[in-house]
Amino acid sequence: MTDSPTLALAKDLISRQSVTPEDAGCQQVMIERLKALGFEIEVMVFEDTTNFWARRGSESPLFAFAGHTDVVPAGNLDHWHTAPFEPTIVDGFLYGRGAADMKGSLASMVVAVEQFITDHPNHKGSIGFLITSDEEGPFINGTVRVVEALMARGENIDMCIVGEPSSTEVVGDVVKNGRRGSITGDLTVKGIQGHVAYPHLAKNPVHQSLLAIHELATTEWDQGNDYFPPTSFQIPNVHAGTGASNVIPGEFKIQFNLRFSTELNNETIMARINDILAKHDLDYDLHWTFNGDPFLTDTGALLDAVVGAVDNVNQTKPALLTTGGTSDGRFIARMGGQVVELGPVNATIHKVNECVKVADLEKLTAMYQKNLENLLAQ
Repeated sequence: MTDSPTLALAKDLISRQSVTPEDAGCQQVMIERLKALGFEIEVMVFEDTTNFWARRGSESPLFAFAGHTDVVPAGNLDHWHTAPFEPTIVDGFLYGRGAADMKGSLASMVVAVEQFITDHPNHKGSIGFLITSDEEGPFINGTVRVVEALMARGENIDMCIVGEPSSTEVVGDVVKNGRRGSITGDLTVKGIQGHVAYPHLAKNPVHQSLLAIHELATTEWDQGNDYFPPTSFQIPNVHAGTGASNVIPGEFKIQFNLRFSTELNNETIMARINDILAKHDLDYDLHWTFNGDPFLTDTGALLDAVVGAVDNVNQTKPALLTTGGTSDGRFIARMGGQVVELGPVNATIHKVNECVKVADLEKLTAMYQKNLENLLAQ
């Protein structure tokens, strides 16, 4: 039996070992398909990362699909039932690294655009593809750099689907119409190292920090809103001491992260945390890493088109959620346009034996195509 266009392309992409930041030729495969449809291609290489921007048309609105060709490492090969870079179908599932995150989405959108343009060669507006090989890694030379380049020349995306695996039980049951912001703090509280038997000659930064840490961990940062849960504060890493049981440490390192709603911003969070630390009279250094602002698309033509497309295929509307981690949607949202995420079921992403239902790839292709029809058909 001959593979469908979506399945054949998904297999081709999965077979390429594009572990971050390697692209392994995935983007060239996509570029050739898009060139044949009349897309103008701009390859953007920043440091070790390959990206491309493709556009068909020059009019507004500009609808774009954003995705990544890079995948996380396969992990322990002994735990895989099939070779991770040899796409294999078992019981109706396509197995391989990147099947769900997110080479299945890439294949679905390329084929959806091919079918849409065949039916609507003179469509309204413009269609774009923003593809990177640096989403699973440090995300410094990928989508964010392309977005900066586009904005610098006044080319802004009006509407964007990010092909991240948004679904939970069946493809299309969840559309992510926003994401929480993320900010990380690396806090070093300074003390004076000494012998535990002579505490009056030392200054224990762990003891000094405990009340401040308790206040940070129990503070109500906000109550969330209709789309976002309350902001959360979590400590993933702490370190103090030399490993010896008779040495008071000279410093205490605490790393914390906040996932925050649209009720807050980076500046407010930094100010509140510094106020708490200062209140407890700590001697400290604090380094911040900004991972992304929150974004939300709660109304608009894109949301209507996506919800309608999912309903057309599944005969039921998707849930609109903002749960989960961050995505490259946070960079695209800086352009001021509408951004949502729609992709396969996420149950196996980043796991061994990553897979996606073959039937879901066909449904996702149909959803993407219907969305294009809803937005850009003449």
